[in-house]
Amino acid sequence: MYSENNVVKTMIAMERVFESCAKDAEKFVEGNNSAGTRVRKAMQTVKSLAQEVRVEVQDQKNAKF
Repeated sequence: MYSENNVVKTMIAMERVFESCAKDAEKFVEGNNSAGTRVRKAMQTVKSLAQEVRVEVQDQKNAKF
């Protein structure tokens, strides 16, 4: 089903964003404040993608009834 695939695709995208900021998180811990800004931006993207997953899952759940 397309919508289920969309959930998986969005979660994969979320995982990629999360993993891509790992080095910036390390740089931030070492004192690089600019890296902290990049981490915050990446986490906002993860938050938005997580909300998309939540909405899609709820829509699929409601569509079954």
